[in-house]
Amino acid sequence: MAACLLILQYVNFELSYDYFNNNASDIYRVVNDRYQNNKLIQHGTISYSAVSKAMKDDYPEVLNYTRVLPNGNVFITYNDKKIPKEQSLAVDNSFFSMFSYPFLAGDSKAALKEANTVIISETLARKIFDVHGNNFDPYVGKLITVAQDTFPSKVVGIIKDVPENSILQFDVLISYQTVIHSYGYKQADYDFTDSDFWHYIQLKPGTDYKAFDAKLAGFSQRHFQGNKISGSVEKFYLQPLLKVHLYSDTEYEIANTGSATVVWGLLIIALFIISIAWINYINLATARSVERAKEVGVRKVTGATQGQLIRQFLIESFLINIIALVIALVMVYLAQSVFNDLVQHQLSFAYLFKKGLGGYVISIGLIVVILTGIFVSGFYPAFVLSAFMPIMVLKGKFSSSKKGAILRKGLVIGQFAITVVLITGSFVVYKQIKYMSDQKLGVNIEQILVINGPVFVKQDTTFVTRANAFVNELDQIPGVKNAASSFWVPGNEMGRNFGIRASDADPNTHFTMRFDGVSLDYIKTYGMQIVAGRDFIATDYNPSYDKLHNLILNQDAVKTLGFSSPQAAIGRTMMNGTKKWDIVGVVADFHQKSLRYPIEPTLLQPAINIQSTISVKIDPKNVMATVAAVKAKYQGFFPGNLFDYSFLDEQFNAQYKNDELFGKAFSIFGGFAIFIACLGLLGLSLFATLQRTKEIGVRKVLGASISNIVLLLSKDFIKLVVIAIGIAIPIAYFILHNWLQDFAYRITISWWIFGLAGVVAIIVALATISFQAVKAAGANPVKSLRSE
Repeated sequence: MAACLLILQYVNFELSYDYFNNNASDIYRVVNDRYQNNKLIQHGTISYSAVSKAMKDDYPEVLNYTRVLPNGNVFITYNDKKIPKEQSLAVDNSFFSMFSYPFLAGDSKAALKEANTVIISETLARKIFDVHGNNFDPYVGKLITVAQDTFPSKVVGIIKDVPENSILQFDVLISYQTVIHSYGYKQADYDFTDSDFWHYIQLKPGTDYKAFDAKLAGFSQRHFQGNKISGSVEKFYLQPLLKVHLYSDTEYEIANTGSATVVWGLLIIALFIISIAWINYINLATARSVERAKEVGVRKVTGATQGQLIRQFLIESFLINIIALVIALVMVYLAQSVFNDLVQHQLSFAYLFKKGLGGYVISIGLIVVILTGIFVSGFYPAFVLSAFMPIMVLKGKFSSSKKGAILRKGLVIGQFAITVVLITGSFVVYKQIKYMSDQKLGVNIEQILVINGPVFVKQDTTFVTRANAFVNELDQIPGVKNAASSFWVPGNEMGRNFGIRASDADPNTHFTMRFDGVSLDYIKTYGMQIVAGRDFIATDYNPSYDKLHNLILNQDAVKTLGFSSPQAAIGRTMMNGTKKWDIVGVVADFHQKSLRYPIEPTLLQPAINIQSTISVKIDPKNVMATVAAVKAKYQGFFPGNLFDYSFLDEQFNAQYKNDELFGKAFSIFGGFAIFIACLGLLGLSLFATLQRTKEIGVRKVLGASISNIVLLLSKDFIKLVVIAIGIAIPIAYFILHNWLQDFAYRITISWWIFGLAGVVAIIVALATISFQAVKAAGANPVKSLRSE
């Protein structure tokens, strides 16, 4: 029960995302698929700034819309105080009429209508203004500076901190008008060319969103005319807000996403655990029926009715279950902090009763399951015990029915079938996670220090020179092996260019490639392999993007462009829109993202900008001293900027957090289920031993050894386990094969995994049975035969 309650806390938390929004059931996210040459090239959440407004104009079903533009982690400055790394989003003023984030101060209806206005969270307000009480009104109207803005922004509202179960996480909301007017990003207003925007729309209550999806083919044709406008065929559809957290497989994700596989997998394990436990209770209760048979016989002889006996045994079952539940609650309380560390959330009993996907299904289901379990686990033993014939029992001629024996054996087969599935699952999940962590990426991410680019620095004609000078200075530090900068680092989602073709190809041909802007020594820093041509050199770089013309491709890009080999691509040219590029090098394919995703055609440009991330390859010796020396150089070159760093291997492996959580939780709670299944087998072996006590006594008198008797008692149970293995293998294969389809690079499920799982199950079963069998075989036969 304790294990089940812990799991259900996590399950209900994951299912509760965004249910705090009053309009949650009518809010949808716009998802955009792009196709080139009849091939899906992008399955993403980003689209053009005009999309949601155009939907509002085109369709009466659309009640409201808001655009969301991430602004990254920013500095907040107030007077002389700087608060680093606050999450920021730019949103339309309609944001608060759609989403329910409660205001502590300010007017939600008038919020963010004007440029240069912001709304901040309660925690940020306390940091900035040193607020100690709960009166935030005096701080509305204060002026703060966001990031490197050259103008102040007025605080027009303060809201409660964003709940943990919100897909959108932020500390600062910037007026969307600021982006258009103050930042000068005119395409953010109404445009079908730049696709950097996220859209949420609210449909009128009762609208069938799938029927609405069917209309969006006409929307795409009307605004994009096939692929004439954007160079790719645009397909739009809606994703319900309440399903975004668990069912999002999109690129360029800004939502706080989880994994439906983890959630439903753990829920199934929870049901397995509690079901197996109640099955055990039934087996153990009926196994004790021999001991209580005379009690039932005496009670019946003295006038007790079957109904009275059933009530007695049901009350006993109820009391045992309630006591177990109370103890389980205490165990959950004691284990809560450890469990919270495992799942990386602050959970509590309250999450057992939160509204989630499907309403209060989990909460109601928990109550129903407990009540049903109490009744069923009490009713069957009560029915069996109360049905004993008193005369037969008191004569010592009691024996169990064949139907009861078949039921108990069936239950054990079911238990061990589940056990084998769990053992097999543990092996496969562990092997897949280890495979992903051990796989060569084509880039070396070990001992790479990643530093966020400076914020308070202007992008001008001298920036490239200063950035190169900084990297050169880092190379002089004794613990630094190499240093370089890039727009993105491994693990990040790189940008895409859509209008790419070989220069001599049909002008109507369009291919899509990922791209990154990298500095000198980037390839060297990451240990990438050059398979043809050369690396970038200093003369490839220029502060003016228009003057850049050399680039490096990966092998997949060479194939995409139709070149026969990497060597054949060197010296050739390709078009990116209307700009011509010369191919000077080819690198071996590398994994930019986790192994869930395939390698894509990628191009590297010799480009540096203010947002470039700095990568520093360091010696594993004296790491902290090297980091301190790098920090000193950084602060010398970029005074006033936060030295914000991390280690790339940790950052990259964070992509596997859901898989690792699934693996750990699967192993821990799967282990509980296996242990509880063993108790069930122990119950049945106890029952069988008690039934055959006199037989064992006779065999011992006639000369049977302990090993003979152990084998006699064990073989029937091993048959049950073998049957369970046969049932479990196809079920386990089906489940695990489907789970592995989520990974572009995955292991194959070898036959020996099932064999090993079967062997482990048999060993576990033998160890469990042998405990009771040896005890019975070693008993004094005189005691079991004295009544004869």
